[in-house]
Amino acid sequence: MMTEDSSADLDFSKALERVGERDPNAAAAKAKEQLYSLDSVTLNIAVTGETGAGKSAFINAFRGLNDDDDNSAPTGITETTKQATMYTHPTKPNVRLWDLPGTGMPNFKANKFLKEVNFETYDLFIIISSERFKENDVFLAKEIQKKQKRFYFVRSKIDNDIWAVAKTKKFDEQQVLCTIRENCHRNLKELGNPKVFLISSYDLGKYDFQDLVDTLESDLSEYEGFVLVQSVPVCSLAMLEKKKAVMEKFIWLAALGSSLGAIIPLPLLSLAIDKTVLTSYLISCHNFLGLNEKSLIKLSERMNKPLSQLKSAIKTPLELAVIDKLSIRPCTATAKPVKSLDDLLDAKFLLTSFVNAAQAFKTTYTILGGALNDMVNDMRQVLQAAGLNE
Repeated sequence: MMTEDSSADLDFSKALERVGERDPNAAAAKAKEQLYSLDSVTLNIAVTGETGAGKSAFINAFRGLNDDDDNSAPTGITETTKQATMYTHPTKPNVRLWDLPGTGMPNFKANKFLKEVNFETYDLFIIISSERFKENDVFLAKEIQKKQKRFYFVRSKIDNDIWAVAKTKKFDEQQVLCTIRENCHRNLKELGNPKVFLISSYDLGKYDFQDLVDTLESDLSEYEGFVLVQSVPVCSLAMLEKKKAVMEKFIWLAALGSSLGAIIPLPLLSLAIDKTVLTSYLISCHNFLGLNEKSLIKLSERMNKPLSQLKSAIKTPLELAVIDKLSIRPCTATAKPVKSLDDLLDAKFLLTSFVNAAQAFKTTYTILGGALNDMVNDMRQVLQAAGLNE
């Protein structure tokens, strides 16, 4: 039977194996390097489709922006995109969404369009239509296939379709959605019945946006998938759980990287923890989960709820300590003073010394997992305060 200590050694051994190093110090250095390299992973997403399909609105929603925010993609009832335009994510500039010119303009020339599209620039294509998919959409998908690039069909403005029939006597939302899917598939059957995602850019929490993100993540590399999920807004409880699951995959890397320079291979010397790595990881979780100031403001505006009401839902000492470290005061007079983040980490680690590297890794891994759970619980309360209970 495996003892608790041998289990810890096994976990630590697996961590060393994953970074391809046997020496703990070398492994810690490599883990830290990989952890920070996540911020440099680039993802280029091309958004194309017919004029007026809602490409710009989708790009804005994906980036967590309103259509009238600074740096938002211009929207309108006429074609607003004359050439490929890149829009970087406001908090993850390595995530880039490209608004390509509409394919439904009267002067649209397919061959010219293909010459101007630099396929190598993009990691994937999202083809958007607000009605049925047409000949140009199928043509473009075939060309993307030839270039061995991924493409996904998005049927936009679903909220408009639902609103248009919502007052009819026999209204059945699921039946309406089923009819829309069937109509899309009829027009795409020559492509082998590809999946179509039904989306409202003004309410990402409804319909198929979650399914789209799940599909994209599964098709991308592990690091690209992490960056993708990191960049999308927390629009529902399901998306919050998605973000938690993705963040949990990298706890081991932060736990291993935090021992950089602290594992001293000499007898009688204690092992310490690099709190800089832990602090950086916790702040990343804070931003990743939508607990940062800008995300809360956007959520407040979208759900028409007072910002103070959302902030008052944040109550765990750890998250309040992160907010304090970022010099953002909780917007509530009843908020109790908390220890600094450094003090809380010291308290968690007691004397911050361990007998061996395996013990340090296991303890750090456990503490970071608990910290992530605390933050997720805070964000769950924020979403409920905002009225997003599903």
